[in-house]
Amino acid sequence: MTTISNVVLVHGAWADGSSWAKVIPLLAEKGMAVTAVQLPLTSFEADVAAVQRALALADGDVVLVGHSYGGAVIGQAGNHSKVARLVYVDAFAPDAGESAGALFSQFQSAPLAAELRPDAEGFLKLSHTGAYDLFAQDLDEAEKAIVYATQGPVNGAALGGTLSEAAWRTRPTFYLIGDEDHAIPRAEQERMAERMNATVAHVSSSHVPMLSQPAAVADIILEAAA
Repeated sequence: MTTISNVVLVHGAWADGSSWAKVIPLLAEKGMAVTAVQLPLTSFEADVAAVQRALALADGDVVLVGHSYGGAVIGQAGNHSKVARLVYVDAFAPDAGESAGALFSQFQSAPLAAELRPDAEGFLKLSHTGAYDLFAQDLDEAEKAIVYATQGPVNGAALGGTLSEAAWRTRPTFYLIGDEDHAIPRAEQERMAERMNATVAHVSSSHVPMLSQPAAVADIILEAAA
């Protein structure tokens, strides 16, 4: 039995709500009411607003989960009164006045940075190498092709959206670290998790453990719910 029965899942850049497709059934089997938000990825404010709309519709307390850039989004949107716990999955965890982009620029080694391709309007897309070899390297070839084809380009300005108040400062927080992550290096994830005083778990995965190791992702969400 879990004490919190609602979970809202927030994807990151170069993804959409379907990135949680393997995790959702595992949570539903345990009686969780699951919502996977579709971020517009057009601005930080628009992404936060999309999550807040989902939270407003939840029937009771919520475990709010963010992957990658979604960690910055839940850090702001998670100040909603219905959010009881936060879960970060290979995610950025900015403090007040910080952004995902600012943290990314400080990372000592982030190979994915060289594989971002801007278009004329400032939206960033992953190169083939970035998607296949650095973002989702532990998926099979068919799944890599899907990740690459369906990626959601993100407005570069959205990555610069700063938090006015970090929800993790006032809520129990959990963090799943992908040990083979080439987008947010393990050491950087460990630093962010330590700063948040988060309950930490590790998984041997790329930047997309919800696709390569969905049981591990479901487990930490259920731990947070309990």
